[in-house]
Amino acid sequence: MNRGKQPVVFCDFDGTITNSDNIVAIMRHFEPEGYEPIMQRILSHEISIREGVGAMFALFPASMREEITAFVVGQAGIREGFREFLAYLKQRSIPFYVTSGGIDFFLEPLLAPFDIPQDHIFCNSADFTGENIAILWPHPCDEHCTNDCGMCKAAVMRRYPPEQYERILIGDSLTDFEGAKLADRVYSRSKLTEKCRELGISHTPFETFTEIKTDLMRREGAN
Repeated sequence: MNRGKQPVVFCDFDGTITNSDNIVAIMRHFEPEGYEPIMQRILSHEISIREGVGAMFALFPASMREEITAFVVGQAGIREGFREFLAYLKQRSIPFYVTSGGIDFFLEPLLAPFDIPQDHIFCNSADFTGENIAILWPHPCDEHCTNDCGMCKAAVMRRYPPEQYERILIGDSLTDFEGAKLADRVYSRSKLTEKCRELGISHTPFETFTEIKTDLMRREGAN
């Protein structure tokens, strides 16, 4: 690692901390009428992630909050080595931030056992006061991003200037790609690995957080 800069880790949640993408799992399990065309429009980039995710959750009555939460908590496994990885970062005084396009009502119960400070979790939130679920977007794109991300990971990372920080990104999907362009080091899975290979962005593929921890320890020892 770069001894002259403070390492800081930005980590995706769905499909990265968890073993699968929870929003996709919710839609496929409950199958709200009309979700499939919206999902296809997101994947084909006809509509933004913010617009699409908001439209899909609006298909659910607000009364389903507990049922959806219970489903996610019951089926979303945490990726191997995550707790030990967090312990290593704490030992080395390396800040860790969750940067997620997920929603607070199912994300927070899954992260509760890991004692991550609330102000280190960046995600979307949900409003259940109306008839249907309404998704809120407290972390929108800044003036440097026009992708209408919903939760803009690149905007969060830009709060940590590259002159001062060694920015480490961990992710698995195309929603992480704008952040990967800014990162000094990328640990990637799945679609993010494919995209990094396609565009020649340096990256280290991983399957478990144990692998990431081992690589960080090796790099630290090498310097």
